[in-house]
Amino acid sequence: MGEWERVFRQHLPLPPHPQRGRARPPPRSTAFRCILKHLHGSALSQGVEYQLRLSLFDATYHHFFGRTWRSSWRAASSAPPRLARATFNEVVYFHTSLNHPGIAVVVEVVMRAGKGDEGSQHLSCGFGIIPLFHGGSEVADLATEDRALKLYHGTPRALLHPRFQDPVEKNKYMTVMEKSHLQYGLKSHQPLEAIFHLLPENLLISGLQIVPGLLPAHGDTGDCLQKPRLMKTVTCYLERLFIQLYPSLEEFEEELLDLLNSDRLLQANTAPDGEEVVVRERRLHVGVHNGLRFVQAPQVAVLVPGAELSPGRCQGVPSSGARDAGQGLVLRSRIQLSEMVPHPAFRVCFQLEYVFCSMGRAGGKALSGSARSEAADMRSVRWAVWSPVPGTGDTDVILPLRGGARRGPCQTLVYQTPLSSRQGKHVESGTVQFHVSTDSEEHLVTAAEILCKDRDESKKPPTPSLRVPAPRRVPVSPRGPGLSVSQLVASPRSAGQTLQQDGSITHLEADLGTPDLEPCASDQLQALPFTPLQLPMAAVGLQACSSHVSMSRAALARLHAAGFPDILDCNQEPVEISEPVELGSFNLQLEEADPLQGNEIVLQFLAFGRDAQGGVEGLWPRTVFLTFQFYRFPPVTTPRLQLVSMEGGLATGLAVPAQLLVRVNEDGTLTRPPGLQLKYMVDPAFLRPGEQRWFLRYLAEHSLQIDVWDGDSLLHFGSAAIKLEPLLRQGQMAVRTYHELEVATTEYEPDGAVMGREALRHGALRPLGVRVAVRGHLHLCLANIGHPCEEIPGQLPSHSCTVTAPDSTVTTPGGRGYSLNTPGGRRTAWARRLVDVDNELEAALRSHRPEGWPKQRAWDLQVINSYRDHIKGESIYQMLSQAITATRTIHAVLGTAEFFEFALKNPYGVQRTVTIEVDHPELSVILDPREWRHFKELTKSVTPVEEDMFHLREDLKPQVYLRPSETVHIPFKYQTFSADPAVVAAQGPAGLGTGAKESTHSFGKSGAKQTKLIQVSFQVSRGKPIALLRVKVEPQPHVVDQTFRFYHPELTFLKKTIRLPPWHTLPGTPVGVPGGQPEMFVRCSDPDIICETKSLGPGEPQDIFLKVAGGPSPQIKKFFVAIYTDAWLAAPVQIWQFYLHSLQRLDVACTAGQLTRLSLLLRGTAAPRRVRAFTSHPQELEVDPNGAFLLPANGIQDLYIGVRPRRAGSKFIYLNLVDVESHQLVSSWLLCLSCRQPLISKAFEISLPAGGGKGCNKRITYTNPYPSPRLYFLCTNRPDLLQFREDSFEVAGGEVYTIGLRFAPSQTVGEEEILIHINDHEDKNEETFCVKVLYQ
Repeated sequence: MGEWERVFRQHLPLPPHPQRGRARPPPRSTAFRCILKHLHGSALSQGVEYQLRLSLFDATYHHFFGRTWRSSWRAASSAPPRLARATFNEVVYFHTSLNHPGIAVVVEVVMRAGKGDEGSQHLSCGFGIIPLFHGGSEVADLATEDRALKLYHGTPRALLHPRFQDPVEKNKYMTVMEKSHLQYGLKSHQPLEAIFHLLPENLLISGLQIVPGLLPAHGDTGDCLQKPRLMKTVTCYLERLFIQLYPSLEEFEEELLDLLNSDRLLQANTAPDGEEVVVRERRLHVGVHNGLRFVQAPQVAVLVPGAELSPGRCQGVPSSGARDAGQGLVLRSRIQLSEMVPHPAFRVCFQLEYVFCSMGRAGGKALSGSARSEAADMRSVRWAVWSPVPGTGDTDVILPLRGGARRGPCQTLVYQTPLSSRQGKHVESGTVQFHVSTDSEEHLVTAAEILCKDRDESKKPPTPSLRVPAPRRVPVSPRGPGLSVSQLVASPRSAGQTLQQDGSITHLEADLGTPDLEPCASDQLQALPFTPLQLPMAAVGLQACSSHVSMSRAALARLHAAGFPDILDCNQEPVEISEPVELGSFNLQLEEADPLQGNEIVLQFLAFGRDAQGGVEGLWPRTVFLTFQFYRFPPVTTPRLQLVSMEGGLATGLAVPAQLLVRVNEDGTLTRPPGLQLKYMVDPAFLRPGEQRWFLRYLAEHSLQIDVWDGDSLLHFGSAAIKLEPLLRQGQMAVRTYHELEVATTEYEPDGAVMGREALRHGALRPLGVRVAVRGHLHLCLANIGHPCEEIPGQLPSHSCTVTAPDSTVTTPGGRGYSLNTPGGRRTAWARRLVDVDNELEAALRSHRPEGWPKQRAWDLQVINSYRDHIKGESIYQMLSQAITATRTIHAVLGTAEFFEFALKNPYGVQRTVTIEVDHPELSVILDPREWRHFKELTKSVTPVEEDMFHLREDLKPQVYLRPSETVHIPFKYQTFSADPAVVAAQGPAGLGTGAKESTHSFGKSGAKQTKLIQVSFQVSRGKPIALLRVKVEPQPHVVDQTFRFYHPELTFLKKTIRLPPWHTLPGTPVGVPGGQPEMFVRCSDPDIICETKSLGPGEPQDIFLKVAGGPSPQIKKFFVAIYTDAWLAAPVQIWQFYLHSLQRLDVACTAGQLTRLSLLLRGTAAPRRVRAFTSHPQELEVDPNGAFLLPANGIQDLYIGVRPRRAGSKFIYLNLVDVESHQLVSSWLLCLSCRQPLISKAFEISLPAGGGKGCNKRITYTNPYPSPRLYFLCTNRPDLLQFREDSFEVAGGEVYTIGLRFAPSQTVGEEEILIHINDHEDKNEETFCVKVLYQ
């Protein structure tokens, strides 16, 4: 490690609080000299060693900064009757520009307990506070005499407590140490101002420490800072500078631009928008660094590619790189460094910086300068340091460039070429070449020479220099270009993110980093604590509150008069609507003891009504259809249901009539009676053993989420959730309850710009822009009809989880199992002719048959004998294999591990090593004994567990050693995370089926099972099997606990962070207490999706991070996420279902109240279709043509749209193109509106009574500013509160027109701002008035 690296790493200070760096211009720094003399106190013990530690502290922000200075260890001595005393007599120097009364020096007294360095322990026994400034920027009264600093009990960490108050005298929690004080002196030190360019701000340093660039002190004091003397400088010239990047400049910049553009698109969650990142400038920062700071501000020079220079201009390139001049960066000027000092800690630092800007394109043409992004983006890509070569003058220098997260003098993040880049194995970062010369006859000396010279000069005082140091300035290259325009435009803080500095304030704050090792190609970055980049969204979903509505006699009469079919019990008697019991009061034992174990679940959808509160955005649908999934049954998409009005129909809680749901036939006619009824037969005969209890708990604890879709536009209308607990019969024969559910829609606004650490600052972590609106009410009945269940023979429970012999009982993890003769275990095979399976037999039968009965008989016997000899070997092999084959049937569910053990016996009388081969990756042998023990505890298995039972071969196949005739139990686990498409049916609005009026679903009738066979072979040497295991996997549907739907631009990545709910956290648990929340684990059904959990620390909530690649529009990607609380992933606690709708994105910049016209390009499919465009916000988005039109096959047609948003801000609008005949989704768009507020020209204020009434009429005047007659149109952002007497008017030039206004009454008290937009004949905004209405 060189001298510069040692000084640089040992003196990295912690920066001040960010709020302190915003003062412009920065105030002048003040120099201080602090003398630490004696430490007196009754708490001091004689013979114990003490140390003083000094740190800078900001009381306003409770923030330590700078770097802790430590004195030498001094022993305390006492002479009775005087108190113990420790003498230090050490001097500390520093300077700071933070002239605020809250800035102080904290002195900590540390004692060393124990003997020796290894067994000693450092204990904090007190601290004191030295203020530096009084009110304003005045320096504290610095008396010439010594002062006594009173000490407080405890540690300086108490200053970080939130109850700490400034000044200290107000703190009742701080106790003064009696008869203890520190004698010190604090003075301003003007001589230190001469070396401000060598000594960084806020760095505490002793006069005995070496400051690079200063001469040793005179005499025996050794204090070089009391009267500092500067070393003589040497002027250096750098010329013919040339930078080469690997593999070439063109490829390096091309890859860098691709990464920056991809990063820009990923952060904005947008598709390629025509903009691209281009290189604006290439700069080189060159400065002299003494290990503590830059001696002067680095010079900035502009580099140009060698290919842009003419052949005659490349003469300045070094000869070693002349042939590659066209592939490098060249500096055309010479750099003069007049601050160089012949000291080993002085080095020349180079930093290569790129300036980028975004170039947009519209219609193939570059945007104008006003449309470009004015703020330049500056990135550091490489850096290097150079120390003088020993004993040389003019010479050529070649330095390697560095990149990545290494600590450099510029303290910025530096780009590092990814290992998977196009450069392959070429990991070189590039080189910088230049020629160095000096204007003095003295060459730069080596470190050994300067140290020897310092020792020689310390014996005799050198002659002090009489030269006054010149004021610091920003030097530029004498012949090079100065600062460019982009340097003036860009923010100084945009040059790169500041690295966290290693301040290492011991006893106060944790060490923020470890010293970097010598840089090499194999350096690994250390991961920082996780910081969420997206604001997490809650995973609570819809609130399935109590939805029961007490029905009056009139409501029951209307329900009966509507003609809905009755729900009959097992005795064919109608089931009356009953009052459900209070939620959470069920008795599980009562359900299990019910003799009617069969459950017929009936869902009867009755009506759908508009919500009475607030204006509903979007047209009321004409037809709807529903999607949901009940228990483990396949998902259901109902047929289209038309909303039919009737007099005296059902009413919601606010007396708004609801419309009946009537099924629509294929020919468009309606089916009577109204309503839609679905039945689910849950018969224990077709459930897995023990599943009946799971089903009852599902009814008691889960909710059913129902999605409502517009049957014509195929837009998602809203979602509703209902508790299933009313379906528990609690000993009754049948139950039936009536419910009214709120159908709500959730709109997510575009992600805000609060990212990274900014999202975690105080007050910044807020919910995303989410708008929830109740759009309607869904009326339905839930019923559960009990049925007796007869026990099926052969279904007796078995309490074994072990496969011991062929055709043994098939078990489940619960400890019970089915036999193979159950309905789910039958095996069916079709009979085939022998000639179809045996070619030789077919040839023999086709040969010439002799005549005569005896010869024919002999010929037939010969053919039969030949066939027997042919299949004898195969038949014997099959019989032997069947004798050693055991069969296992597994009912697999997504994410749930199925555990079983296989009893393997060694049939030989000698020891054998058995190799286990499995032909499917989802079935594996459990090798970890901890995992084995975990599954045995879950299944209550009593077989033994062995440690280090298996040995892995080179091909990762497990082997087990068997003694003669020994039997061991081999643990197996089957677990799948892939959703079987045959089990999980497609769900969504991409296409609608006809269905039946009344559908009945049953587990026994499900034909979706696709049996999977897995073969396990236990082989000894030479591949001889001693046992075979045949595992038959029958996939089963799984329960979906929650459903999420996201709409995202096509062919882009969706990044979402979902906050996990605190299922196991007790109310009132303090934040930060470990152990309250168990660790969560997640697995995704799609291996191409990144899904992982992130923990912010002990006791903090956990988040699920998703990164999903979207497909082309209108594709819908469906996947599942299983959430676990155990590390072995035995069974998920919840399974979430996700839908990602890929839409074509269109960004629209518009003004509120003004019409913006656009056009979309429609592409026809293989066949002509009658299509129609539907929008989610028809009041704000107009389409032309408005009705159905013909989209030709493989043709192109324009769809014209007009956007008139009502509110300013960001908003999503969905647009679907639907085939009106087949009701299929042809294409879909996501319109991302960025709406700005129009200029308000006039403002009015009125007061109106709230709570009903007749409203109010008002008038305002408008003057036509044009000399000719004009036609104007009126619109408002609140049509529910304001109506115009006329929507348009024509007024002559210069005339005044009176606009009539009608304000509707409001039901609530508050304040509303209503905008009145006056637009011209092209619907462009002329003026906007604002009326503030106070409803009192």
